[in-house]
Amino acid sequence: MSRAGTTGDARSALDMTKLLAARYRAAGDRPYLAAALYTLTVVPSTEVPTMGVDRHWRCYVSPAFVEATPVPELAGVWVHEAAHLLRDHHGRADRLPAAVQRDWHRVNVAQDCEINDDLLADGLRLPEGRMEPRRFGLPEGRLFEEYVDLLPPQVRTPDCGSGAHGRPAPWDLPGSAGTARIGEVEAQALRRQTAEAMRAHQRSRGSLPGGWQRWAQEILEPTVDWRQALSGAVREAAAWAAGAVDYTYRRPSRRTPAMRGVVLPSLRRPLPRVAVVIDTSGSMGDGELAAALAEVTGVLREVGVRGNRVTVLACDADVQAVSRVTATEQITLGGGGGTDMRVGIEAALAGPDRPNIVVVLTDGITPWPDENPPCRVIAALIGSAAPQPPGWVEAVRIPDPGPTQ
Repeated sequence: MSRAGTTGDARSALDMTKLLAARYRAAGDRPYLAAALYTLTVVPSTEVPTMGVDRHWRCYVSPAFVEATPVPELAGVWVHEAAHLLRDHHGRADRLPAAVQRDWHRVNVAQDCEINDDLLADGLRLPEGRMEPRRFGLPEGRLFEEYVDLLPPQVRTPDCGSGAHGRPAPWDLPGSAGTARIGEVEAQALRRQTAEAMRAHQRSRGSLPGGWQRWAQEILEPTVDWRQALSGAVREAAAWAAGAVDYTYRRPSRRTPAMRGVVLPSLRRPLPRVAVVIDTSGSMGDGELAAALAEVTGVLREVGVRGNRVTVLACDADVQAVSRVTATEQITLGGGGGTDMRVGIEAALAGPDRPNIVVVLTDGITPWPDENPPCRVIAALIGSAAPQPPGWVEAVRIPDPGPTQ
């Protein structure tokens, strides 16, 4: 028998008419999934227990399963397998801890729970024995990464293949096999095309399961971890500033003794000086300020910038307080009036120790300088409604933390 059990007998035994009728039904009822469904390449296999997919968008199909399963349920399984690939389950499984990846049965059950509650809510029929959250007393609408640690031990489900849990399946064809296969770039384009079709469907008909809505929004408007983005921006700016190599006579060059009385300067990489301009106008709440300031000061400590190298300026329409700080508790916040962050940036640059980096914590409702100051400027924009600053500002958006308790 050849690899994946794709013998002539397997091909001839597969009721392709029934299988394709089920796919046609799935695509007709849910046209926003049509592109994904018709991208899947059918590979008959006597080794796969039901239907399964690999990373290359090949769908392995058991002839016995097709024969025993009604068309409405086959349509549901088509959607189920396409959902594994659309939601990049194999890619997400690759990022799980190694110990969790090894228990691929458990991962597959968790993935089925993520998918099936949406499919059942959408009126799809699925075969008996399907995995869904309520079967394990778990809440619906969660991601599989949340379910996997909550499932009981030794759970099992029909293997959906390496395109789901990420582990090689015995029926997988080699990546270089002659059948059509989809690469990751094409897969990403297909996910975006499907998400756009879902959004258009929702606008015209208004009905889409909550899990698919969240998935489409994440594809079209990906959520960025603002802490990671802010940390990266500050670190990159600090590295840039530290790279400004200068000469100093405080520590003579090692070559000085050879120069017979001539003192040579040595090279140094100074730590950057940082100014943090905090918007203390009336539109800024304590929760927003606390969240952003804690992140900035934490990042600065990690890159070795602290103490008298950090200046904090509280600013509304005027600079209310200036302090050199080693901890956030030492910061004085004053203001509550109008908003003009230009004043704070100008004050930071006018000080005796001009900063290399200025971090502005603001809700963005402020005028900005007309041109790029002679330093790096990072704006931590707090709240979803924050206007976009000028292009020379490195902007990081921080979600509104809501009211403080």
